[in-house]
Amino acid sequence: MTGPNPDLKHPIPMHSRVGFLKSLVTAPNIEIGEFTYYDDPDGPDRFAEKCVLHHYPFIGDRLVIGKFCAIAEGARFIMNGANHAMSGFSTYPFNIFGHGWEKGFDVKTWEAENRGDTVVGNDVWIGMEAVVLPGVTIGHGAVIAAKCVVSHDVPPYAIFAGNPGKTVKLRFDRLTIKRLLDIAWWNWPVDKITRNLDAIRGADIVRLEAAA
Repeated sequence: MTGPNPDLKHPIPMHSRVGFLKSLVTAPNIEIGEFTYYDDPDGPDRFAEKCVLHHYPFIGDRLVIGKFCAIAEGARFIMNGANHAMSGFSTYPFNIFGHGWEKGFDVKTWEAENRGDTVVGNDVWIGMEAVVLPGVTIGHGAVIAAKCVVSHDVPPYAIFAGNPGKTVKLRFDRLTIKRLLDIAWWNWPVDKITRNLDAIRGADIVRLEAAA
């Protein structure tokens, strides 16, 4: 046995609310790894439209999500298109309404607010209605609590909660985290992951290192 087909859009029979996003999302500025899924009672098919907001191709920023991530209903990724120029007295986007208001607008004042790509590592769990702001990196193995606002980078294997979000604790001691990052089991072939599921699920770091 080698696990489910990662190209299946709806991998759980009779449970169409769950979908593997790699096959469902075709936007060129979104990259999603194998086995990452989104769970929504309305279905996962419109993940890009519902959950990835203000993501305009002309801006050039990307949303990159790793493998084996679990994304709960209502999670939102706010991209750089939501940003407003902050250098003047007003943050109101006069220029987008035209009719003369576009004159004199310096695009560099808006470009200065671009925070780059949003990157989610592998094996990350994002809880219900969490909000991830532009340019954030979430480390491998992290857990983002429900309704958390992620406004800055999240360390690997951190439990991150609150508004603004902060690290509540680390899931494992720092030595174990380093060993897990060195092993990077999510990059193994699927058949190797399958053979070592007991060690992954059972937190048996010695067996994982022996298999690496």
